[in-house]
Amino acid sequence: MCTADRLVAQLQALAGRDYAAYQSLRGEHAYDRFRLRIDRIPKDPYAPPGTGTFCVSVSRGDAGLPDYSRASRVSCVAFRDFLARRFYAACKESCAGRRGTGNSGLITIAEPGQEILDRTSVYMDQESIEVRFFIGLPAKGRSIDAETARTMLAEELPRIVESALFAANVDLRALERHVHTAEDAEQLRARLSDLGLVAFIADGAILPRASGIDPRPLGGDTVVPFASPSELRVGVDLPHAGTITGLGIPEGVTLIVGGGYHGKSTLLEALELGIYDHVPGDGRELCVSVSQTVKIRAASGRSVANADISAFINHLPLGDDTTAFSTPNASGSTSQAAFIAESIESGARALLMDEDTCAANFMIRDGRMQRLVARDQEPITAFVDTVGWLHKEMGVSTVLVMGGSGDYFDVADRVIQMADFRPRDVTESAREIAEALPTRQASEGNRLRRPRDRAPDGVALDPCNEYGHFHISARDPHHVAFGRMEIDLSDVEQITEIAQARAIGCAMQHAKTYMDGRTPLREVVARVAADVDENGLDILQPERTGDLAGVRGLDIAAALNRVRDLVFHQVC
Repeated sequence: MCTADRLVAQLQALAGRDYAAYQSLRGEHAYDRFRLRIDRIPKDPYAPPGTGTFCVSVSRGDAGLPDYSRASRVSCVAFRDFLARRFYAACKESCAGRRGTGNSGLITIAEPGQEILDRTSVYMDQESIEVRFFIGLPAKGRSIDAETARTMLAEELPRIVESALFAANVDLRALERHVHTAEDAEQLRARLSDLGLVAFIADGAILPRASGIDPRPLGGDTVVPFASPSELRVGVDLPHAGTITGLGIPEGVTLIVGGGYHGKSTLLEALELGIYDHVPGDGRELCVSVSQTVKIRAASGRSVANADISAFINHLPLGDDTTAFSTPNASGSTSQAAFIAESIESGARALLMDEDTCAANFMIRDGRMQRLVARDQEPITAFVDTVGWLHKEMGVSTVLVMGGSGDYFDVADRVIQMADFRPRDVTESAREIAEALPTRQASEGNRLRRPRDRAPDGVALDPCNEYGHFHISARDPHHVAFGRMEIDLSDVEQITEIAQARAIGCAMQHAKTYMDGRTPLREVVARVAADVDENGLDILQPERTGDLAGVRGLDIAAALNRVRDLVFHQVC
């Protein structure tokens, strides 16, 4: 093991040499208060962060931080998430940023968002805390910039480590609050089923976001804190927050109505992201949904492989079998039907839909259209005629945002109106209107059966690119590069971070082990999840570059369903 002084001497000897000479720095280097391990160095200054593997480790005894890693899994995840955020913030404070060619001068870590997630960027055992991060070793052109490298490794990096990982420089009250916030959210989520709920929105929550590209809470005097209507107000006792109240969304069919710009979609987005714990100050810390909640939307053009969509679409004009439906170019209605069927097949318990992103002909077929286009000429069974059966027959609840059609009044168990950003229970009024103004729409739905299970055959999943190199990456949260393929996850809206998209790609590769064409998809992703639970996310990525974050089996299944060449066999 080299000392930090020896590392500086090595850098001085490399001054002006070709960038590839940086490879001589690989190995472990001992600083006064921590160790730096350099496992892999990019061979090009333009290489993206994931191509380098750098780790610092500190003794837990020297760090002096409270030990939240043993209380429970959620507290350990929150503890590591907090340290990842501290390290990211310290990088921004202490590192001067890009200096020179490409990523030269950069010291950073996978950027955390508003959600508290399991992350590979921070690992800990009983003896030490390890942070995996990226250093853009500096260059001018392709020549080593030794002086800037010395500044980064001898000055900036020690400041970052001291600021992020030692108790004297960490806000311990903020750490405690971070962990307690996650523990309360998990406890609340665990209580939903016993309360007969699929979601809960706390009174006082701040739901609006700063902008469409900024997920932080909206500030200012005009923001309206959430306040539940008395008819739907539920009280819950939590270990740290004490007794809280809020809106309980019951199991069954819930309709969210109201005029434009009154907060319908904002409420639905809070439910959509309620599968995650949120950081303190987010405004949605106590807004939770059951973990198996899926946001559904139409996605024209996606591929569908052997999906059973017969509950929603039947007798297609060309005689295609909708119990085993395949297409490389789905329409809006068939893509939405497939998304629902695939989600139920993978274990969804609650579906969320916003009419703005749904296929109109899938959602409703009014009485006039029924009279003009006979039932035997319409393959689609409108969702208004099946949504009730989803809950009665399969135990799958649905929450719909609907501003343009009152036909759903007939099938909703609960109707919530958003007016001036405040919810009102208008269930009785909706029922009175439905009785006074019947739609004259004939119900065209039948009792449903669960979609048939499908077993993926992993032969088509090749992680090697056109040059024969292993390549799994993500350029944003909704596009995963897997070998020669790019998997479009634009309609899988509950993925929030690039690190999650990378984890999905790695999980798909890991899942190949279980893909034999006979094991159902749900079981395949369950086995992947079990491996992660037992061994941590590191099992998905042997290089341990620290750029993965936790995802659900439902999201891994959604990605596999969007691999165009993947073969699925139905399981009888």
